[in-house]
Amino acid sequence: MAYDFDLFVIGAGSGGVRAARIAAAHGAKVGIAEEYRIGGTCVIRGCVPKKLMVYASRFADTFEDAKSFGWEVEERPAFHWPCLREALREEVERLSWLYAQNLERHGVEIFSTRAEFAGPHEIFLVAEERTVTAEKILIATGAAPWVPHNVPGAAHAITSNEAFELEKLPASIAIIGGGYIAVEFASIFNGLGVDVHLLYRGAPILRGFDMELREKLSAALGGRGVTIHEHAEVDRIEKRGEALLVHTRKGEALTVEQVMYATGREPYTFDLHLEKAGVEVAPNGAVKVDAFNRTNVPHIFAVGDVTDTPAQLTPVAIREGHAFADREFGDRDVPPLNYEGVPTAVFTTPEMATCGLTEEEARARHGEVEVYRTEFRPMMHTISGRQEKMFMKLLVHPESRKLLGAHLIGEAAGEMIQLLAALIEAGATKEQLDATIAVHPTAAEELVTMRTPS
Repeated sequence: MAYDFDLFVIGAGSGGVRAARIAAAHGAKVGIAEEYRIGGTCVIRGCVPKKLMVYASRFADTFEDAKSFGWEVEERPAFHWPCLREALREEVERLSWLYAQNLERHGVEIFSTRAEFAGPHEIFLVAEERTVTAEKILIATGAAPWVPHNVPGAAHAITSNEAFELEKLPASIAIIGGGYIAVEFASIFNGLGVDVHLLYRGAPILRGFDMELREKLSAALGGRGVTIHEHAEVDRIEKRGEALLVHTRKGEALTVEQVMYATGREPYTFDLHLEKAGVEVAPNGAVKVDAFNRTNVPHIFAVGDVTDTPAQLTPVAIREGHAFADREFGDRDVPPLNYEGVPTAVFTTPEMATCGLTEEEARARHGEVEVYRTEFRPMMHTISGRQEKMFMKLLVHPESRKLLGAHLIGEAAGEMIQLLAALIEAGATKEQLDATIAVHPTAAEELVTMRTPS
């Protein structure tokens, strides 16, 4: 049977774009459909604009610290939200355009429309009101913010999607959640001068990370003025004039100008009509895939956050998309992705980064584990006067001496963890790390000078 395309990709986020581009480079005829803007969550309303907001939020510290280093700041610096918002819009548009140009340069045909299944090999392009066929199909529609429907007044809240487009910066905000997105936006808004309340139904924040890091980051955010409400499950949200009143199940009532839900994301599969292709999904709507990102239908695949991947991160989706294209169209034997030990950073202020096993996981798996810790005041703060500290923690197997995990809090933690991840992936030992000459004076030198386990 002749198909219109060798591969059709539904969703032009990071994973879908990479898969389409690599498949086309291997000689495949590729089509891709995107109903919003090319680039997906990361480029349009996630990692990229959020990191730019992180930079903006840190200038308040810079202005303040400059005085301690001899700089005379004559006037109190003022922040103008509309200026940042427009800069974010322009950068997002630029990146989206570059992604589209890159696809077109590789011969990928772009369809600016929502796409849904019309059959096992058929894709209906909604805006064009026509159906195309493909030999292989890749689902790469990502995930969307989840807002509970059983909480009265939840419709008054925004999500991370709307955070970049606010008409004005609120004077106060309640952020509901305790994961990546919640704590990062709590830190961002705090740095921009907003009175921030973080409501988390558990304790401490950032479930799944190393417990010691969770506790230290929680204390650091609190020290910066973020009010963290633990065991605070929201019962209802009430609108009173221009204000919002957040009620918790333990009887608290918090009045703020804005409320943001950051309680997780759900796979974007609800309007794909997967049943017409016979694709199986998990109870949460995620597309079920095997280790090679293949669904129960042999010619249909899925990558990224639309699946139940253990690490819902942009680089993971990109790696999955690239591997898929190399296997299916490049005739390459690419092994399944190893999700254990994926490095990641939480771009709060202070920054947090981690790779490998947590201390809890390491002890459960190996029993005895050597733990190396150091906590110190960064050189800059010996003059700035800030009490903020850098924290580093390495986990080592006592017999093989291999690095099992690395956990950091402090400036440039995200940059440092990338190199530590390479060492962990390569199976490096503590002694090999110790043999490295330190770069002085840096915070990173402490990673190669920790000699006594705690």
